[in-house]
Amino acid sequence: MNYKNITVAGSGVLGSQIAYQAAFKGFDVAIYDINDEAIESSKKRLVKLKENYCNDMGASEEEVDMAYARLSFHTDLAKAVADADLVIEAIPEVADIKTAFYMELGKVAPEKTVFATNSSTLLPSQFAEATGRPEKFLALHFANTIRINNTAEIMKHPGTADSVFDDMVEFAEAIGMVALPLHKEQPGYILNSLLVPFLEAAELLLVKGVADVQTVDKTWMIATGAPLGPFAILDVVGINTAHNIVQAKAAATGNPKFVELAHMLKTDYLDKGKLGRETGEGFYNYPNPAFMKEDFLKS
Repeated sequence: MNYKNITVAGSGVLGSQIAYQAAFKGFDVAIYDINDEAIESSKKRLVKLKENYCNDMGASEEEVDMAYARLSFHTDLAKAVADADLVIEAIPEVADIKTAFYMELGKVAPEKTVFATNSSTLLPSQFAEATGRPEKFLALHFANTIRINNTAEIMKHPGTADSVFDDMVEFAEAIGMVALPLHKEQPGYILNSLLVPFLEAAELLLVKGVADVQTVDKTWMIATGAPLGPFAILDVVGINTAHNIVQAKAAATGNPKFVELAHMLKTDYLDKGKLGRETGEGFYNYPNPAFMKEDFLKS
């Protein structure tokens, strides 16, 4: 593995985390997004991440400042990838958006550059041809809060070169992840093959009117001893991501309950700016959500 310069395309919640983790581990990282507003939002997230690394990882002020200094910010894709050894794509979970992005990226990235998607549920083979370099393309999927939940699922498609796959395993380890190689394509990889159906089951209980958010979470937490219920997890994942996944499933299956669920997430949450923990409100209100109160599980 000879990666030195990394570009992260998409500066949202997870993109910002990926970029900062790589910078914290010594890589030079260019962050790309479509406009200045998105970049400014990312900078705010990154300032907060500096504080989190001090609190959660025992990092010094000098270490977090040095990591931030390794970051650069771009709204011009060609400039963002001019020296890139690796581009990690973390843009919205919408197939058409990703396809268009890879077609553009393939035109401006150097021949040496490897592309990796952080898609939660979509397969790399869906975009391999659009990249123009299928042998240098694969999936590198992170869990949220990657400094703590440090999994990295590396999944090839049938055309991925073995050397690229091996290099990605090495890179994941180099940025402090537990590398989890997947040798066959699987929608949802390992983590989301388990997590997405669980979260969808909770969402369907809500949209069917079976129980409210807190009752569902309380049931799961008491019965299993889990620290978070599904709706608290959805607030961490981000309701926008949840909506994109459900919307795609509604379009693919025509299932009226998924159609209803996608509509509910959009009108009751996204349209009202309730995107989850990051915005201070989702299924719960932050920084003091109901599930953190001492009596939440007692009544």
